[in-house]
Amino acid sequence: MYMLLGVMFAIVYSVAVVFLPGGSFITYGVLASVMLLIQYLIGPKMIKWSMGIRYVTPAEAPELHQMVDELSRLAGINKPKIGISNRQIPNAFAYGTFLSGGHVCVTEQIQGLLTRPELRAVVGHEIAHLKNRDVAVITALSVIPTVMWYIAWSMMWSRGGRDRGNQVAIGIAAFILYFVTNLLVLYGSRIREYYADQVSVQLGNQPHDLATALYKLVYGSAKVPHDVLKQMEGQKAFFLNDPSRARSEIAELRQVDADMSGTIDQTELMAIRTQKVKVSTGDKMMELLSTHPNMLKRIQHLSTLT
Repeated sequence: MYMLLGVMFAIVYSVAVVFLPGGSFITYGVLASVMLLIQYLIGPKMIKWSMGIRYVTPAEAPELHQMVDELSRLAGINKPKIGISNRQIPNAFAYGTFLSGGHVCVTEQIQGLLTRPELRAVVGHEIAHLKNRDVAVITALSVIPTVMWYIAWSMMWSRGGRDRGNQVAIGIAAFILYFVTNLLVLYGSRIREYYADQVSVQLGNQPHDLATALYKLVYGSAKVPHDVLKQMEGQKAFFLNDPSRARSEIAELRQVDADMSGTIDQTELMAIRTQKVKVSTGDKMMELLSTHPNMLKRIQHLSTLT
């Protein structure tokens, strides 16, 4: 993460020195940072509203509270608030800030889909996001592409004058850098998913339980109507997997589920450990533009944690 931040700042600083008038980069940087800080601070309220979350007490969800209590204690963090989302898709997510504290939420559908060990592995993954402060990390990484977007927008649509040609050139360069640095942010997000899987296993969950949970979530997401998925397009970064890619991932995951049982047992997970998985060129390209790793590669990574 520090390396990615260093690379992005170096790129942006070099462009600012060459192209921008004195003080302009500072202005854009301050503006972007303030907007991201505001988004960071009010984010929990926005997420609660947009995801249809209601917080539950230990009396309402005793098993879920027991899992979160145990896992947060093992992870060495304060117990987060627990919520249930009414979104019509099986999944889970975590969010929070230093002011609001941590939040772990599951959707209504996931509880009936997963076994207790599988659900515990999923909750462990979300606890790991809180432990690793992933929201803060991704927010920090997002500053640079946000700055680039502001520069590109202002330069491309400025009123112009004698320097109109140079302004357009700066705008085009800034837009290219926005695209490149945004790819780096997405890469950073995918790394955080791998790391959260690893921490979930370190908290005592079995890799094959988390692999099976991910497998079931892909199948569950693939059954969700297309119009419902489109409504949640802007929310998918929160989820354990990318629901919009579920249909394309089903065929690939058959390489793991040898007996077509709908689960991935220890034997099947170990079998993929040294196997060369087949990921289509299209899915490799889709992964570059996604916040989540390719599911087949992700499950293969889980096999190395046994």
